[in-house]
Order: sequence, then C-alpha cells, then structure tokens
Amino acid sequence: MPNIASAKKRVRTIAKRTAINHSRKTRIRSFVRKVEEAIAAGDKNAALAALKAAEPELMRGVTKGVIHKNAGSRKVSRLARRVARLGK
Repeated sequence: MPNIASAKKRVRTIAKRTAINHSRKTRIRSFVRKVEEAIAAGDKNAALAALKAAEPELMRGVTKGVIHKNAGSRKVSRLARRVARLGK
C-alpha cells in the first residue's frame, strides 16, 4: 500500500484507466465477434455491415493505445479478406 499522496493518487488513476481500457477491449472484441459470426453463417451482407462497424472500433482502440497499430491493421485486413472470400 502506498504511503505517499502522489502514489495514492496514481493507484486511483491506474484503477480508473484499467477499467476504461478493459471496457474498450471488450467492445472491440464484441464487434469483431459479430463479424466472425456473420462469416461463419455465410451471410455476406451482414458480414460487410459488421465489418463496417468493427473497423472504426479497432482503429479507435489503436488511437487510444489499447491495441498496437500493427495489430489493429492486421485484424482489419484479415477480416476484410475473409469477408471478400465469402462471395466466391
């Protein structure tokens, strides 16, 4: 347990930030899951709509520092490729 006032404040700040980051990551995962479920169902229109919603969420996670830039781009790219393959 911290004794110094600034250390106590950091503990509170870190707890707040952790909760916010956790909710952001959960939100990203749920958007990605919707895309993957549409892909699994074979519904291209639903998959495209879900991908359109998931891409900004992933990129928002990148700008907020929740996920790495390359990881966000990689996930968007792989999802887009899988959605594009549905029509064939």
